[in-house]
Amino acid sequence: MYKSFDEIKAAIANKETSCVALVENYLARIEEKKHLNVWNEVYADEAIAQAKKVDEKIASGTAGRLAGMVVGLKDVIAYKDHGLQASSKILDKYVSPFSATATERLLDEDAIIIGRQSCDEFAMGSSNENSAFGVVKNNIDETRVPGGSSGASAVAVSDNHCLVSLGSDTGGSVRQPAAFTGTVGLKPTYSRISRWGLIAYASSFDTIGIISHNVPDAALVLEIIAGQDEQDATVSQQPVPAYSTSVSDKPKEKLRIAYIKETVESEHLNKDISEKTFNKIKALKAEGHTVEGIEFPLLDYLLPTYYILTTAEASTNLERFDGVRYGYRTDQPKDLEALYKKSRSEGFGDEVKRRIMLGTFVLSASYYDAYFSKAQKVRRLIKETTEKILSEYDFILMPTTSTPSFKIGEYGENNLLELYLGDLYTVHASLAGLPAISIPNGEDKDGLTIGLQIMANRFEEEKMLAFSNYLSELD
Repeated sequence: MYKSFDEIKAAIANKETSCVALVENYLARIEEKKHLNVWNEVYADEAIAQAKKVDEKIASGTAGRLAGMVVGLKDVIAYKDHGLQASSKILDKYVSPFSATATERLLDEDAIIIGRQSCDEFAMGSSNENSAFGVVKNNIDETRVPGGSSGASAVAVSDNHCLVSLGSDTGGSVRQPAAFTGTVGLKPTYSRISRWGLIAYASSFDTIGIISHNVPDAALVLEIIAGQDEQDATVSQQPVPAYSTSVSDKPKEKLRIAYIKETVESEHLNKDISEKTFNKIKALKAEGHTVEGIEFPLLDYLLPTYYILTTAEASTNLERFDGVRYGYRTDQPKDLEALYKKSRSEGFGDEVKRRIMLGTFVLSASYYDAYFSKAQKVRRLIKETTEKILSEYDFILMPTTSTPSFKIGEYGENNLLELYLGDLYTVHASLAGLPAISIPNGEDKDGLTIGLQIMANRFEEEKMLAFSNYLSELD
């Protein structure tokens, strides 16, 4: 299987393969590995038909920039006339009447969409164990989770079911699965990509992200799907740089890079991850770059702030799923109130209900000022403090996760707090609205993959992608 889009384009140009042959190979792989439970729906016939059209365009010289790229969509990203469920029973049999802007932009450049991928229900989770379609297994070790909530999207790329996946990242849902599967996971600056057609979890955090085998492929996809959109009033109006052109640039001058001491030097950090992270730091220093440990005084506030704000936004966003307008509806309710209550209690999974109730609590009149208002103020401090650091340094470097992939079922109802603590390294960029990327950084002693995370200042994806590509090749 091909591991880069450049390889695919060269193979097509040399008549070694075709779009139809590529799709058929991916479909065979999906069937062979269906026990991993990656796909909620596969568009087999449609993908082959689309591949034939793209092959014709290639032959006539009219093909778009993504001709030959086969893409999977996380089941929170709309595709017109196709199912959209957020891996939840509450959206059973729902068909989207329109496509997400990101989906349309892929199709406009002749990408081939092969199916929709499972996820933690409504993108709430860090393990892909919360899907109404069942647990997704990590292809590297099938007894372990692939991360979440875009775990299936990461496995699809890692296990060669498609070349690229579009996921969503609210607090690390693209970056953590990338670390657990040995792939690249890109979360752009908040507002860099239109959220039109993305099912909302926490609207001031949600971003569409990209999972790929390498940084150049992620850069190309970002270049195509980013940018202003009249359908989304929150999307940035800033022009989109030519990420794919500059991604191979080496640093023209020596860089200043920071790492947060409390994360990289923590006794709770897995020893193999710590060693691999410091190896990269040593390699950067050997190249003449300045790498310094710094303190981040708000570290203890990252997770509480994140979970207060995201659950509050989730409780508001998910009230639209009521059993009346679309999706699942309970059988024979006694009255309207029973219809609402039973449809939601039967349609939502435990983790979603837990977060809705927590969010409703922090938004209640008695606790609004004590929790939600304070969390908003702390978020502002986190953003300002992080941007101050990035005014003095080019990047912030840290592990993507504190541990490698954990066992399926390891975190049950009685130790969910430990599961939430695993988000510590990724929620920072989400709270600050900054771009971040996870790149592969070797393996631990058991062969489980490790991720390294790079964070940059707002709209500095171009610089971040070029540095990440350079760092990927640095030993």
